[in-house]
Amino acid sequence: MALAQEDLEQIQWLIKKSLAETPEALNANVRYELDLRERTIRVEEELRHQRELMTEGFKHMDKRFEQMQMETNIRFEQVDKRLELIQLDMNKRFEQVDKRFEQINKRFEQVDKRFEQMQLDMNKRFEQVDKRFEQMQLEMNKRFEQVDKRFEQVDKRFDQQHQEIMGLHHEIKLLMRWSFGALIAVGSLMVAILRISSFWPS
Repeated sequence: MALAQEDLEQIQWLIKKSLAETPEALNANVRYELDLRERTIRVEEELRHQRELMTEGFKHMDKRFEQMQMETNIRFEQVDKRLELIQLDMNKRFEQVDKRFEQINKRFEQVDKRFEQMQLDMNKRFEQVDKRFEQMQLEMNKRFEQVDKRFEQVDKRFDQQHQEIMGLHHEIKLLMRWSFGALIAVGSLMVAILRISSFWPS
């Protein structure tokens, strides 16, 4: 149990009074023992103070670790939300691609219907085969050129979609690397601060 400051002062006063009333030769050993006891009491008080400071420092370290954990959780939640948004965007774009394929299929069906109609016309107008065939050849060439151009447009769109997907993939990799590097940097900084603080006197 630690003594209060008033108790220490009263003990010191009693010691001084007793020493003043007692001859110097008889009280030499007593004064030395009292001096040792007083020093021991001071050392105990200082040790108690140091222990309280260490306890307070550990509490601050626990709070700091809790704060770092919360910040890390928030950052991972942001990354998850970003990945969800990217996934939704990719799904929408794939749906658009599917719709474009459906439109292309409808156009091919229309082309098939037109060929059937042309075949019927050829059977009905057999006498005008040569002239009609030349005209049909020209029309078919034009239409096939249009189909080729449409296929080239589809290929270009696929290339653009592929490049956009690869760009998103690259951005995700960069974001994950940056988050991991930031986490390592914060951890290294905390370790360095703890090491430096351990060298400073309390």
